[in-house]
Amino acid sequence: MFKGGGPNIHALMKEAQKMQEKMAKAQEELAQKTVTATVGGGMITVVFTGDQKLKSITIDPEVIDPKDAGTLQDLVLAAVNEGLKKSQEMVQDEMGGITGGLKIPGMF
Repeated sequence: MFKGGGPNIHALMKEAQKMQEKMAKAQEELAQKTVTATVGGGMITVVFTGDQKLKSITIDPEVIDPKDAGTLQDLVLAAVNEGLKKSQEMVQDEMGGITGGLKIPGMF
């Protein structure tokens, strides 16, 4: 096998386990953090958690026009997409510090 200077599989496995534990803890902490996105000059505000769950939507009553539902729909869609993007960026920032910038499929 590997002799003198070869990789120490046991040490690598220990490091991988430590990284996995750090990532699990970070994911738990991220689920408690939130990001806010606002569109339409404050007409629509959404709050997402770090585990990409939509926590709340706030709609300014002035934007509610029964004759123009399309505008409200577009604003809500834009706010949700922006909030999700911010949440994903927060996850990448947090996890990037743990993984050293490596992109691990399925993790974030």
